[in-house]
Amino acid sequence: MKIIHSCFSTCFSVKEETKQEEEPNKEDESDGNFRVFTYRELASATRGFHPSHKIGEGGFGSVYKGGLRDGTLVAVKVLSIEMESMRGEREFVAELATLANIKHQNLVILRGCCVEGAKRYLVYDYMENNNLHHTFLGSEESRMRFNWEARKEVSIGVASVLAFLHEELKPHILHRDIKSSNILLDRDFTPKVSDFGLAKLLRDDKSYISTRVAGTLGYLAPEYASSGQVSRKSDVYSFGVLLLEIISGRPVVGAYEDRERFIVEKAWAAYGENDLLKMVDPVLDMNYPGEEAKRFLMVGLLCVQETAKIRPRMPEVVDMLKNKKDMECVQISKPGFVEDLRNIRIRQEVMHSSEESSSGGATFASTSSLTTSTLAR
Repeated sequence: MKIIHSCFSTCFSVKEETKQEEEPNKEDESDGNFRVFTYRELASATRGFHPSHKIGEGGFGSVYKGGLRDGTLVAVKVLSIEMESMRGEREFVAELATLANIKHQNLVILRGCCVEGAKRYLVYDYMENNNLHHTFLGSEESRMRFNWEARKEVSIGVASVLAFLHEELKPHILHRDIKSSNILLDRDFTPKVSDFGLAKLLRDDKSYISTRVAGTLGYLAPEYASSGQVSRKSDVYSFGVLLLEIISGRPVVGAYEDRERFIVEKAWAAYGENDLLKMVDPVLDMNYPGEEAKRFLMVGLLCVQETAKIRPRMPEVVDMLKNKKDMECVQISKPGFVEDLRNIRIRQEVMHSSEESSSGGATFASTSSLTTSTLAR
């Protein structure tokens, strides 16, 4: 409570401070815990959010590299928020302070935030090696830096933190947007999952059925895309796609014979031919343990099975990746995937407009990642 109270007092002194000609150096007062920055501090750190400082863009907003006055490098996320889902200032800061207290070696550290009117900014530790998509999946040259051991450690690290969020943390957190661009890499290439908990923070938590599916084609669980129903097994699906991506070095969705073809389709076809190892990234040049690589690919296929209830839970996934669970008799059923996210969104917009008209213009709640009814699944 001491941290949150400090955040409140700092946050609501922002307007008064911005009126002063000389802003006090509040960074000197920081004790390393979550804190609230002024907009002036973040603008100064990022040179006015200059395009040359932009290092990424995701579903929740753009990210800029910044340097604080004490020399600390940070990543500043400029949140894109729908007005109807916006939290009040006090609630926003309190929930962020709670997220900042969630610690795991594979979670990116949330350092603070900035609240100014309708604007919301998050401040994270800066990751020297950007994200997995940029650093690992950008080219064959970058993939050569990721030998089998590096891919193995990244895969187990991400699986471990999802098991922590899903099972150990109370209340549980669903990520809802696991993908390579949300896996950050520090100077030692340790994976750090970002954007965890933001689905709850930026959306109303009155329902576990979303009228607006948000996600990335290829990573999106079919049951979530078709019905808006999200659960821990939705994260499991996305992790399975990510795992196949890491082992194969292939795009999640790629052109093949004049049509888009999904990585899960390719892996399933290789499994049916009893030749899963042909999915392994050729840049490894056979420098990998065959049985272990096959096991990782099988785990990926288990995670993307069409029927959500038979997908493994994340603690089971960790055990399988670490070879602590026998997979000799494992049966894998066909995968599911979303062929056209655009058509789903169009159908949802039509449905949403129709429901708004019949209900006098009422808006519908989006999914919360912490809803009790969701977590029971």
